[in-house]
Amino acid sequence: MFCPKCGSILKPKPDGKKTLWKCSCGYVKKDVEAVELKESMQKTEGKMGIVDDQEEKSLPLTEATCPKCKHGKAYYWMIQTRAGDEPETKFLKCEKCKHTWRDYS
Repeated sequence: MFCPKCGSILKPKPDGKKTLWKCSCGYVKKDVEAVELKESMQKTEGKMGIVDDQEEKSLPLTEATCPKCKHGKAYYWMIQTRAGDEPETKFLKCEKCKHTWRDYS
């Protein structure tokens, strides 16, 4: 709910047994309706950054040494895993053994 005078967000303030909606400009909304705030989270399936066999056919191939089997080529993709002002994380998947790892450089 927004203040009709200045446009700021109205904040709930307890007033005895009632709760009034007040603004920093001094406006008070007295005819308060019941408001219920709900927050929910959804669980996503799978791991972030993992690419299945069908998707890897469209990925670019680069020269990279697999830490598991020492093969010299890997598929790669980039995902923004941190804040927007930080660089993307580069994921690599070995062409031979399918081992997946991250490259932070």
